Amino acid sequence: MLADWAVSLMESLGGVGAAVVVGLDNLFPPIPSELVLPLAGFSASKGVFSLPAALFWTTLGSMAGAVIVYYAGVLLGRTRTRALVARIPLVRVTDFDRTEAWFQRHGTKAVFFGRMVPLFRSFISLPAGVERMNFPKFLILTTLGSLIWNTVFVSAGYLLGENWHRVESYAGVFQKLVLAAVAVAVVLFLVTRLRQRSKGDPEETVVLPRVRR
Repeated sequence: MLADWAVSLMESLGGVGAAVVVGLDNLFPPIPSELVLPLAGFSASKGVFSLPAALFWTTLGSMAGAVIVYYAGVLLGRTRTRALVARIPLVRVTDFDRTEAWFQRHGTKAVFFGRMVPLFRSFISLPAGVERMNFPKFLILTTLGSLIWNTVFVSAGYLLGENWHRVESYAGVFQKLVLAAVAVAVVLFLVTRLRQRSKGDPEETVVLPRVRR
């Protein structure tokens, strides 16, 4: 059972074990972060490590996994990345396609908010790598997004203790709230841009230099 294995690894390796388990969530999406993160909180409640240590190690694991996936996108490119995704058990190519489309529409916002949406959080690093997004910016946004997501679930697991499994039932609600927040942000952005364009914002008119061939 995944939960037993994860707890056993954390008890054996401490914080490093927590980082490994959470990092696998990025490398193998069918491993749900909504399950493993509360387990890290549960382990902290048992004294395996402290709550701050749990947050540190789980976020480090998230970052490490995301960086590996980012560079996989850089090295493989879109076609080979898509073919690789098709070989992952329980994962559909359409999951990658939707994530890629989201990244192309929203760019940096997609990396930040994508870290707080199941499945998207695992895939969002791939198009970021394929498009060769600025790495320092990618790392900062990934760290911040992961820290927020991890704090919610690790703290919940810590507070619930033996009842950590109850967290999973609320994960869907949290996911919908995040998606709603993203939708509102996108609508506000579009409304602002349309108003600027209707007022003839000078920044909307850009004269590009002529390219000599």
